[in-house]
Amino acid sequence: MINGLAALVLLCAFVAVSSSRMPALVRTFAIQSLALGMLAASVAYFTGSPQIYVVAGLTIALKAILIPRMLAYIMKRIKVEKEVDPFLNIPSSLLVSGGLAVLAYYITEPLIVHGGELTRNALALSLAVVFIGFFIMISRRKAITQVVGLLIMENGLFMAAISVTYGMPLIVELGIFFDVLVAVIILGVFAFRINNTFDSLDTSFLRRLKD
Repeated sequence: MINGLAALVLLCAFVAVSSSRMPALVRTFAIQSLALGMLAASVAYFTGSPQIYVVAGLTIALKAILIPRMLAYIMKRIKVEKEVDPFLNIPSSLLVSGGLAVLAYYITEPLIVHGGELTRNALALSLAVVFIGFFIMISRRKAITQVVGLLIMENGLFMAAISVTYGMPLIVELGIFFDVLVAVIILGVFAFRINNTFDSLDTSFLRRLKD
């Protein structure tokens, strides 16, 4: 069950790379976050750790429901329904993402042998999600898609924490959730400002500030 949910999280990262429209990208992030929350709940069940249930509930409430609705509200306010507009086309982006997934496996292979039996395979998948999220951030022009890339990257880091340590202390997890929520709010305001100034969410326009 845990390996299947971890694979679903990685699959959602690939779907995000192949998404050509922003609403679909946000929905994919919501599905990924739901799978991540279910993965955390599964780890809590098999390890008997009640604090991970709290983390799983917060993951679903914030990342699968609240943050996607916030992003959808931002897109509605600034009337964004256009293409994701990547620097690389979708086939090339998928090829790069596949290479990053293979790289993640080779990096974590020495660690997988000594990992816990329960979530051993999830470590390589989580690192692949981190790499793909970072790739989305640097390969997309729109501010909203870059925000989603950051959130996907954070999902990968969270899954890595669950895989390696079966969860961090609850106070640390709550601090991370708060930081992510504040970051989305700030980046949403940032997106509004870019759109009002340049009549576009293309962050490449920010290069004009150097002139």
